[in-house]
Amino acid sequence: MLRFLHGPVLGIIGCLIWLFNTLFWCAPLFIIAFFKLFFIPVPILYKGCSAILNDLASAWVGTNTRMIKLFINVRYEIIGDITADVNHSYLVISNHQSWADILALGAVFNRKIPMLKFFLKQVLIYVPILGFAWWALDYPFMQRHSKEALAKNPKLKFKDLKATIKACEKFKELPVSIMNFVEGTRFSEEKHREQNSPYKHLLVAKAGGTAYALQTMGKQLSKIIDVTIVYPKHAKTMWDFLCGKITHVKVYLKEIPVTSQLIGDYNDKQFREFFQAWLNNLWKEKDILLGS
Repeated sequence: MLRFLHGPVLGIIGCLIWLFNTLFWCAPLFIIAFFKLFFIPVPILYKGCSAILNDLASAWVGTNTRMIKLFINVRYEIIGDITADVNHSYLVISNHQSWADILALGAVFNRKIPMLKFFLKQVLIYVPILGFAWWALDYPFMQRHSKEALAKNPKLKFKDLKATIKACEKFKELPVSIMNFVEGTRFSEEKHREQNSPYKHLLVAKAGGTAYALQTMGKQLSKIIDVTIVYPKHAKTMWDFLCGKITHVKVYLKEIPVTSQLIGDYNDKQFREFFQAWLNNLWKEKDILLGS
């Protein structure tokens, strides 16, 4: 419908449509979230509110996807087949290049698996409207600490891991898809240089969050869904997406069984070394896909 537009004009219209859709769905979401606050001591009512909130969030994602199809000529090429449904729980791991990843994941997975629950930086809880919505949907907020702070107080690195365990405990009530961008942040050339990353197209994989999610929910998870998102080389940001510069996105999917080998105590040195090596091998495979 609006595909004759292009560049910044299309980008501005896309932002306005996204904002309108967000405000539209946040109104009923906030009402249910208000009731959820009062139903915390009553498990069955609290669980019911959570289920309704998940349905509203899925409707928001679905409407976003349909609206994007109306004015942006983007095609998602899904490579790889998975067997999944909304009645089982999954751990979804992926590379992270831009906020457009969220739209890609929504287009690929919405209503095919349970609502994706992202690990978010603590500061995002203060984002107007969305911060409260994410809290109501039980998205786990993680406090990131600088290298300098960790050097002064090494115990800080365990706070995020404890938060991961606490968040995962909430997810045992309903089927869930735990979404983890394993690199912990969006890729950039500057971050790539600072980390001295061994990969050409990826940042270093952080194993702790994934390991603790598996340790806490391993028996509940049906499988791990490994996602690799590949954009055209010339464009990959959210603004590029809204301006119509991204027309083709490849999304590679791979199923990984949750075996007993992958569930263990991450504080144990032997298991930690094994798990880090396993995850690093996955990242080597991703690096090849991103360079192809």
